[in-house]
Amino acid sequence: MSGSEFQLINHYFSRLGVDRTDVLLGVGDDCALLQVPEGQVLAVSIDTLVEGVHFFPGVDPESLGHKALAVNLSDLAAMGADPAWITLALTLPRVDEQWLAAFSSGFAALAKRFQLQLVGGDTTRGPLTISVQVHGFVASGKALRRDRAKPGDLIYVSGTLGDAGLALLAQKGAYDPGADLAALQIRLDRPEPRIGTSQSVRDLATGAIDISDGLLADLGHICEQSRVGAVINLSNIPLSDPVRVYVEKQQDWTIPLSAGDDYELCLIVPARHQAEIEARAQGLDVGLSLIGQIEVGETIRCLDENGTQIQIGSGGYDHFPSS
Repeated sequence: MSGSEFQLINHYFSRLGVDRTDVLLGVGDDCALLQVPEGQVLAVSIDTLVEGVHFFPGVDPESLGHKALAVNLSDLAAMGADPAWITLALTLPRVDEQWLAAFSSGFAALAKRFQLQLVGGDTTRGPLTISVQVHGFVASGKALRRDRAKPGDLIYVSGTLGDAGLALLAQKGAYDPGADLAALQIRLDRPEPRIGTSQSVRDLATGAIDISDGLLADLGHICEQSRVGAVINLSNIPLSDPVRVYVEKQQDWTIPLSAGDDYELCLIVPARHQAEIEARAQGLDVGLSLIGQIEVGETIRCLDENGTQIQIGSGGYDHFPSS
């Protein structure tokens, strides 16, 4: 496949994204040469998507190209970083020109929107697997970290939770959302990285995480690394209409709290910034909801509308669950 490998790279990926002045040497050599701006540090994240694990066989390749990049950009948003560069490694079972054209189209559209340049990658033969590494800049000492939460800090989330999880439940035939399925499916197949939200409030927040494995699991990572607990008010969890209907009908909070694939932001904000962050939220394309508070302890407590604590399974998605 060595000869066709370079043809694939040149045809579909060599000019993907935009041309950035901080790329001294991009695709075409053994390594890229990249310049980090003065006063900035480099934020790096990598994700791998495997057919049959992270996406169903036969999924729309253009949406898959979008999602493969979006889930990485979501990590940059969680760190308060500005996107800059990407690398892409593709393992393909065979050369499918139509599939590659659609995949690269979805990937490139998002790359251009966020001013990213592809600076390297690889192609190999095997089961369909997509690995994307994203690089971004954040001012030195200003990254949003998981280990900075303190008792009294406020917990905000962007957007709505549970839409992707409900779409996945519908795909498995376990629930019928009716006419809402198409909108829910978009949330699953084409998540929107909250880069703009992060950039707008990162000077007010001290910590953040993107909600990929479910709110309780991901907030749990913050609590664990900060050695704190949290209290969540379920009545404040932002839900779309179809997810709200599901919760009310099924009396089941696991979809919005544990299903994952939301790629919304969970932000930790000192209480002194409450008025300012809520004022800024008015100008955002996606809302911010105050859902709870960091507290002393080691657990996450969930309270209903009456202030009664209820038990909800906290486990999010895990590739290697204990047997």
